Amino acid sequence: MSIDVNNLSLDELTRLKKDVDKAIASFEARRMAEVRAALDAKAREMGFTLDQLTGGKPGKKAPAAAKYRDPANPSATWSGRGRRPGWFVAGLAAGKSPDDFLIG
Repeated sequence: MSIDVNNLSLDELTRLKKDVDKAIASFEARRMAEVRAALDAKAREMGFTLDQLTGGKPGKKAPAAAKYRDPANPSATWSGRGRRPGWFVAGLAAGKSPDDFLIG
């Protein structure tokens, strides 16, 4: 397949680039899935799971332990990660410090 890119307009070149980027990503994803399936089959053949051999699924984090607690509702906790809960923001606006909400 031969495409003369010199005769294409900017819109056509942009569309071609997007199509090529999408095709590359799709190819890589398929290839990665094939490799993972082959490795998984080999691990099962040897009596293991791939997750056992690699230490779990990549990208998964253990849930963070609660660090802060709402004094008005002790079941409402926050780890200190991500978006601040409303009760925490309201407490800070009322003049409290983050230390006032610490657990233990």
